Amino acid sequence: MTDSSSRPRWIRAKETDDLASNFSYDDFYAYLPTHGYLHVPTREIWPVASVNAKLPRRERLKPSTWLDRHRPIVQLVWVPGEPQLVHDQVMIVSGWQPHSGVSVYNLYAPPAVLPGDARRAKPWLDHLARLYPEDCDHLANWFAHTVQYPGVKINHALVLGGAPGIGKDTLVEPVRTAVGVHNFADINPRIMQARFNGWVRNIIVRVSEVRDLGELDRYTFYEHCKPLLAAPPDVVRVDEKNLREYYVANACGVIFTTNHLTDGLYLPADDRRHFVAWSATTAADFNEDYWRALWTWYAEGGHGHVIAWLRTRDLSGFDPKAPPPHTAAFWTMVQAGEAPERGEMRDLIELLGNPAALTLADLVSGAMRHNMRTVEQDLTDRRNQRAIPHWMERAGFTAVRNPNAEDGMFKVAGRRVVVYAQRSLTFADQLRAARERSRASLPL
Repeated sequence: MTDSSSRPRWIRAKETDDLASNFSYDDFYAYLPTHGYLHVPTREIWPVASVNAKLPRRERLKPSTWLDRHRPIVQLVWVPGEPQLVHDQVMIVSGWQPHSGVSVYNLYAPPAVLPGDARRAKPWLDHLARLYPEDCDHLANWFAHTVQYPGVKINHALVLGGAPGIGKDTLVEPVRTAVGVHNFADINPRIMQARFNGWVRNIIVRVSEVRDLGELDRYTFYEHCKPLLAAPPDVVRVDEKNLREYYVANACGVIFTTNHLTDGLYLPADDRRHFVAWSATTAADFNEDYWRALWTWYAEGGHGHVIAWLRTRDLSGFDPKAPPPHTAAFWTMVQAGEAPERGEMRDLIELLGNPAALTLADLVSGAMRHNMRTVEQDLTDRRNQRAIPHWMERAGFTAVRNPNAEDGMFKVAGRRVVVYAQRSLTFADQLRAARERSRASLPL
């Protein structure tokens, strides 16, 4: 038997190349920032040694060297609607930037196309109307827009509420297939606030049971979510564990699901980023035959029929950038989230004449004049110092920073204090109102 080590090197290399022939050069790109190699089928980055071990030599070059020369990419992005390879452009925080001679790899993969007939989508439409009879048109438009225009951000989230067991997730299932299962993420509120935000690289993100916030404050969660529910920003930087950060289009639509109307998601009265749909049905309204028939229909082609309906839905009357209408369920949520101190604070501010700007001393003085002892005690209690800015935010006021002072405070009656201005004003008007308040020496 011949010792393999005694064979010429070129023969051994050819035998190795023959064994590696089930891998194709078309499956790889050289990712220059890390000197790794993108394996297209899995979207994983391979090290040099693995690529050289699995690909045959080409033009007497190592596979890694050949890929570096002929199939280089300078960036990974995720942008629905763009081709797999984007040439002569790179993405920065403000969007696309011209850059001649380079290629960028787009990680977005469109959904599979299923056969279907829009005229046969009635079982799904009936389920939608049964759950949300007053809101079904808006929900249908929202769903259809994510399918027809996956790269265009809808500037408000859906809140799908109702008792457990009524089929909220069953309703969304064909929409999940329509955008692509690989473009749909299921997370919880804790993940939404965590450091790693790879979930934004999806067309739809479903946040299940927003009541389960653990140690998270509902108001803090609301403030954290606000910039994630609308564009701009048009581009988001993704931080995934063990991966280099990269840019994605801010295109994901968010669906919150909850079984709790009065102690779930916090919403202020001036919110413009949530459409709340609440179902009056209960699990007792459905039997096993109903679910068996619906899921059997899904499996036998129903998904394709719903997708066809969503793709052909007329969206001429739907503006994805406009604030959503406020439903009765929305106002119930707002009222349930209204803290007692916020209502009393609003009463006090009304008694002060709804000024454009005010200080904490103004509120304390006003509470004393109008005999509002509870509000006075809350405002003067040192333990509430950190809570007061939140109370003011909920009452429609925000702290204004003085650009001419290092500490950001204004001098009022000889003391450095925080001045709050109406949140509805432009920044220029807020600053003007704060300066006018600082020039007045007496409390409101």
